[in-house]
Amino acid sequence: MALRTEAELWLRAKGTDQWSDPETGERTNTKWRASIDEGRAWVVVDQHDNVLATVSRGPVDRDFWTDADRPESALYLYKLTVARKASGRYLGTRVIDWMSRLAALEGRTWVRIDTWRTNTGLHAYYERVGFKYVRTEAPSHRRSGWLAQRR
Repeated sequence: MALRTEAELWLRAKGTDQWSDPETGERTNTKWRASIDEGRAWVVVDQHDNVLATVSRGPVDRDFWTDADRPESALYLYKLTVARKASGRYLGTRVIDWMSRLAALEGRTWVRIDTWRTNTGLHAYYERVGFKYVRTEAPSHRRSGWLAQRR
């Protein structure tokens, strides 16, 4: 959770509103804790057990992905967060590559993400690492909804 707090502060300093809404933040933290409790979250550590990154996988989010998207064909990646001290080491890319291999081993075609709709820098990052934009969904009760997938 300290990594999440660090990311919130960093995002705020960059001028994005991602993870800035207290209500959204609490809902997100509740979901994150559930993924940890259910064994769907991983933490990347260095040789000294310093936390460098985290990623979660989870079920399809029906606010965004429909039956027409063939949800069973994808692994859904959530909460990819890299510590600032690990920035520039391509750790996020390596974690995404690992999740892509996991998806392939499970016989899935896609790794899918939904990101904050207003964080265009994050959209560009995901496109640089091979994700293709699918569409944007904007349910009134959600701030994310920029959808992308990668083989």
